[in-house]
Amino acid sequence: MGDTSVTAPLEALLLMATEPMGAAELAQALDVPTPVVWEALEELALFYDETGRGFELRQVGGGWRFYTRPEHHDLIAAWVLEGQQAKLSQAALETLAVVAYLQPISRSRVGSIRGVNVDGVMRTLATRGLIEEAGHSEETGAMLWRTSPLFLEKMGLTTLDALPPIAPHLPEASLLEAELAGLAETPVAREDGAMSENTEIPSAQQAAEWADAEAAESARRNEPAITADEVPAEEDLDRLSEPS
Repeated sequence: MGDTSVTAPLEALLLMATEPMGAAELAQALDVPTPVVWEALEELALFYDETGRGFELRQVGGGWRFYTRPEHHDLIAAWVLEGQQAKLSQAALETLAVVAYLQPISRSRVGSIRGVNVDGVMRTLATRGLIEEAGHSEETGAMLWRTSPLFLEKMGLTTLDALPPIAPHLPEASLLEAELAGLAETPVAREDGAMSENTEIPSAQQAAEWADAEAAESARRNEPAITADEVPAEEDLDRLSEPS
């Protein structure tokens, strides 16, 4: 280590910190320029890595903080943390993921996506400081929610841009679009048995199936209906579909 006039007080401040401290905040506390603090922080982080200390200086959540190294996790868990960790439930994790990837988002939309009432889960996440209020929707006036700096800290991230991509876990947009387009082009019959507008002329097999369905429905109503035998042949339908 070089000059300790900055690095030593930095260590003292970071040892007492209960949350990540930004370089500007540290610089103000030490009354030195921010670039000097940045250089000292990077020097300290490199020094801890090179000397194999049991802790490291990590930049997370927009600030700097000491963390024990991952390779000592089992030791610490067995000695201190075993049985004392309040883990999030599966429902809370799923809700937190929805907020993280779609923020800012209203409570009602989170509930719609998950298909369940999320009021209790959202309160739990807010109580633990993982999500926070983000104003109101201009359209509906509903309260919007977003993840908090504590979320970034717990996830070991600097910004939300570092979140892993969610696209690999979703269907390809092109495939979904093609499927929706196919559904939109499927011919449908109106209640009077005629084809809806802007649809293609059906094949003979399709027409026969619709006729059978209409016959069954008419039989139920005791009304006369066309039968499959009365459906035009496929070649007749082909002639009908030819432009005049």
